[in-house]
Amino acid sequence: MWETVSTFIDKYDLLPANSTVVVGVSGGADSMGLLHYLDSIKEAKDLKLVVAHVDHMFRGAESEEDMKFVKQQSEKRSLLFEAEQINVSAYQKEKKLTVQVAARECRYAFYEKVMKKHHADFLALGHHADDQVETILMRLGRGSSMTGYAGILPKRAFGDGVIIRPFLTVTKSEILEYLTVHGVPFRHDPSNDKDAYRRNRLRHHILPVLKEEFPGLHKRFQAFSEQIQESEQYIGALVEKEWIAVIKSKANDRVILDIKPLLLMAKPLQRRGIQLILNYLYNNEIPPSLSSIHIDNLLSLLESEHPSGRLHFPNGLQVFKSYDECTLTFDKDEYDKAYKHKLEVPGNVALATDFKITSEIRTLEKPQDVKENQAVIDLSKVALPLYVRTRFDGDRMKLKGTNGSKKIKSIFIEGKIPLQQREIWPLIVDANHEILWIPMLKRSAFEATEETMGPVLVLTCKTSQKVWEATKK
Repeated sequence: MWETVSTFIDKYDLLPANSTVVVGVSGGADSMGLLHYLDSIKEAKDLKLVVAHVDHMFRGAESEEDMKFVKQQSEKRSLLFEAEQINVSAYQKEKKLTVQVAARECRYAFYEKVMKKHHADFLALGHHADDQVETILMRLGRGSSMTGYAGILPKRAFGDGVIIRPFLTVTKSEILEYLTVHGVPFRHDPSNDKDAYRRNRLRHHILPVLKEEFPGLHKRFQAFSEQIQESEQYIGALVEKEWIAVIKSKANDRVILDIKPLLLMAKPLQRRGIQLILNYLYNNEIPPSLSSIHIDNLLSLLESEHPSGRLHFPNGLQVFKSYDECTLTFDKDEYDKAYKHKLEVPGNVALATDFKITSEIRTLEKPQDVKENQAVIDLSKVALPLYVRTRFDGDRMKLKGTNGSKKIKSIFIEGKIPLQQREIWPLIVDANHEILWIPMLKRSAFEATEETMGPVLVLTCKTSQKVWEATKK
């Protein structure tokens, strides 16, 4: 069996010689088996081992005893030991997470800290073949990406180093036998006996039946995982080439996609590309609540004939479709920047959205002399003061040359103004809430005519080239 582990380690180059390895040890059978194995090969590979233990403080004195046990085992082996007691329950309430997600976040944050402290190259964890089967079954059941269906990877990037899992080819029973043969003690966590969690229910009731029906099941699942990884590597290479034309801009918390070239791709490339974008935005820490359903919904939004739409993804990620662009962003205020500013007459208002509105009073200026970025309003029809604001639900505008009014939403759609710009586009209104002008888009029934007597209000809008071009689509 342990020849199998050695072959697996060599196949994926999990433990290069002269490496510093942090070993996550809970005190349970899996992690104690891993610790004993690594300790037995450390001299041959010239490894420096650092034992890391987290007390999640779920079980009071009992979990504290686990910490003391791991410390004793580390000292017995003359290994460096790092531990931390973390109030995971308090963290869970603060972040509004499930118990398992909160515990995982706290644990991995501690591991990363220990790795940095000791300049470690690797974090070794005791996941084994049965864990692999459970993980793949759970992801198949709830839905995932193809990368997710590969289950637990032998190694993956983590912080400034790499997580490795040397035991993925051995089962729990094989680990227990190894511990017995070598007289290695371990602790038992009674919470693993409860059926409160889905993984435990699979482990206690489903996995035994499957293993009885299909001997060597874990080998088939590991082969399945490796085949998916190989396919994903190939598709990943294709995606890297094809998606150059799709990504219009990329920042730490925002990506803008060009929808047309995306939809011309084969579906597997679409899905894989979206998964890579999500990995990037979530910093390779995809929330457990994110599933294939979210990607399906995103693709449906992009394929829809409707020019705009909005989706909410886990952890505050938002998706906005606007005509030929799709934006994924964590900036929750990016499309909710409503404002209202008083516009003095004469005076000006400079907005944080690339608009500057100026007002002045003149003697009658002939309508034919009006520039495209100006409006000339009959001052006798206006109730001061004036305001520059964003749109409200239900806003309507009395249109020049007609006896009727039109919804501002319809005017934006007809003008093909992108969704994100609609939310910040200025409207000039008077004290009676009448919309006098939508800069560069629509003139109102309040505009001066050749018959207008007396002074007029001249409104001028200056904006960036990008916004100006949006009105020319």
